[in-house]
Amino acid sequence: MTSLPTAPVPIVLAGARGHGRWHLANIRRLQHRGLVRLAGICELRPLDATELAAFADEPPAQSDDFGALLDSTGARAAVVCTPIQTHTALALTAAARGVHLLLEKPPAASRADFDRILAGVREAGTACQIGFQSFGSHAVPAIRDLVSGGAIGTVLGYGAAGAWARDDAYYRRAPWAGRRRIGETDVVDGVLTNPLAHAVATALALAGDGTAHEVASIETELFRANPIEADDTSCLRITTTAGLPVTAAVTLCAEQAGEPYVIVHGDRGRVTFWYKQDRVLVQRAGHGPEETVHGRTDLLENLAAHLTGDTPLLVPPHRTGAFMEVVEAVRTAPEPRPLPDGAWHTAPGTAPATTRRVVRGIDALVAAGADTLTLFSELGAPWALPTEVSSP
Repeated sequence: MTSLPTAPVPIVLAGARGHGRWHLANIRRLQHRGLVRLAGICELRPLDATELAAFADEPPAQSDDFGALLDSTGARAAVVCTPIQTHTALALTAAARGVHLLLEKPPAASRADFDRILAGVREAGTACQIGFQSFGSHAVPAIRDLVSGGAIGTVLGYGAAGAWARDDAYYRRAPWAGRRRIGETDVVDGVLTNPLAHAVATALALAGDGTAHEVASIETELFRANPIEADDTSCLRITTTAGLPVTAAVTLCAEQAGEPYVIVHGDRGRVTFWYKQDRVLVQRAGHGPEETVHGRTDLLENLAAHLTGDTPLLVPPHRTGAFMEVVEAVRTAPEPRPLPDGAWHTAPGTAPATTRRVVRGIDALVAAGADTLTLFSELGAPWALPTEVSSP
């Protein structure tokens, strides 16, 4: 029997500028394949004809009222790519209307708000996919299979490293950029929780199933070289309930920007995963290095397949519960400490008329953190403070 073609899923995109431009292009790609249809865009300032050139044949409705737009378009799903502190209200607005979600990371700025989202989508019976794109990499199950098959022996721990460079314009791009809170509203836009959140979340996904109950304790060391509220150079160590360390060392003040990665350490080898490239390197006793590049399933495509068939979601909210424990630990930690002037210097930024702050020796320090599963203070960084400990 021949199956009937499935109608495209009508989508509303909330937040179509900044990173939202990536989602706009992705929706266009999937629309061309007949999987989704862009029904509406929610922005404070409507997109102009140039920004919507790719949709000129069927321009979407536009409004700054998310709920009204969902109602008027009959959207079945929404992509939310708005400031962190708006995620909870928008997610609950969608759930109340029975609209399914692709919610950008981090899903919320606090554990309490995350719990509200969980309760809202559970009560509504709607699907919610969290936007950790690396979870769609086919390398993730491949690494799980390698490790469970004993390829690197007994697992000793997981390390994540990320060294990126961001200039001063990065912190001027939006009023919430680099903020821990605005008034009484949590934002938590630090390096661990937003720009390099994938490093932390991917390490946790490889260490287990990503759920909150797997986290026993979290140690944080939060620093900032830039004149911001949030952290831009930080590390943490999660101890899982299985007793294994998951360490992340990250910065936005790199000497030379590089690809972030996660290492699975074993007593007979290691697996390194460059998650943005879907690239895996296996190094183990008695074998030469083995490198592979894997495919990736797009999260919006996966959500559409879930809504039109029986495909399971790749990143349901519970798989990011452990990451939200990290967000909560960072949110409640002491304020990030400014690095002393001698620890950093100023260099030209990537954009014209911009500068950036570079932490001296940070690239090697970040790599060493992931390599040895130790914190900046334990590595002897002269500006690092004693570890702050918080438990979920």
